[in-house]
Amino acid sequence: MNYYIVIPAYNEEAFIEVTLQSILNQTLLPKKVVVVNDNSTDKTGEIISEFENKSPLFKQVLKVSENIHLPGSKVIQAFQKGLEVLDNDYDFIVKLDADLILPDNYFEEVAKTFQSDEKIGMVGGFAYIEKNNEWILENLTDKDHIRGAFKAYRKECFEQIGGLKPAMGWDTVDELLCRFYDWKIITLPELKVKHLKPTGANYNKTARYKQGEAFYTLGYGFTITAIAGLKLSLRKKKPLLFIDYINGFLKAKKENKPLLVTDVQAKFIRNYRWQKIREKLFG
Repeated sequence: MNYYIVIPAYNEEAFIEVTLQSILNQTLLPKKVVVVNDNSTDKTGEIISEFENKSPLFKQVLKVSENIHLPGSKVIQAFQKGLEVLDNDYDFIVKLDADLILPDNYFEEVAKTFQSDEKIGMVGGFAYIEKNNEWILENLTDKDHIRGAFKAYRKECFEQIGGLKPAMGWDTVDELLCRFYDWKIITLPELKVKHLKPTGANYNKTARYKQGEAFYTLGYGFTITAIAGLKLSLRKKKPLLFIDYINGFLKAKKENKPLLVTDVQAKFIRNYRWQKIREKLFG
C-alpha cells in the first residue's frame, strides 16, 4: 500500500531526529514524508534538512504561525499545510507527531490491517511513556481510541469525514465521524509507540479551558461533558481540571461557539456516548 506521512513540528530539536530515523527504519517505507516546520526557533529545520539530504522521502515545508502551543488548532493548520504539497495517489495517510519512536514494523502492520477489511477507516497502536526507566502505557484514553500522535486514515474515510478539524477535539471528532459513516476503527496493542514528550507538556495556560470548549463543539451536552470531564481529570490525576473543563464548556455555550459537527452528527455522537456509558456501567 502507498502511504504518506505529514509531521507538524515546532521546536522539536530534542526528539525529531529519532522520529525521522524510526521512519527510515520501517519495513514498509512511506511514499513521502512531509515535515512542516511551523516557525521553529531552534535547530528543528537544520535536522529536517539533514534528512532531506539523506533520503528523497523527506520534504520540509515552512509555515509561519504564532509561537503559542494551543492544543488542536496550531498542529492541524500545520498538517493542512503539509497536505497541500501532496497529491492524491495514496492508500492511507498518517498524521504523526515529531516526538515518537515507532516499532520498525509499525506501518507494515498498519497496512496489513487496512488490507484485511475494506471497511477499516483508521488504524493505530498505543502510546507508551518512560517512567522510572520503564516504558508504561500512557493511559489517557479508552483502548478503542487512537492517539492523535500517530493516526493512520484510509483515503476514502479521510475524505468522507472532511479531513481534520483545526480545533481542539479534532482527534475525537474524527473518530466519531468515522463511526457516523460506518467505518471501523482498529487499535493494535502490539504496536507500542514510544512517546518521548508527555501529552500537553508545552500547552499554553489558556489551553486549560479548551478541553471544555471541545466537549461543547463536539455536541456532547452538559451531562456527557461532566462525565467525560471528570473521567479525564481523574486519569490525569488532576481533579481540579474538572472545574476548568466545566467553565470552558459554559463559556463556549454562552458565546454560542459553532459546533464541529452537524445537528444530525451531534445527535449520533450523544447517542453513541450514552451507549458507551451504559456498557461500562452495566456491561
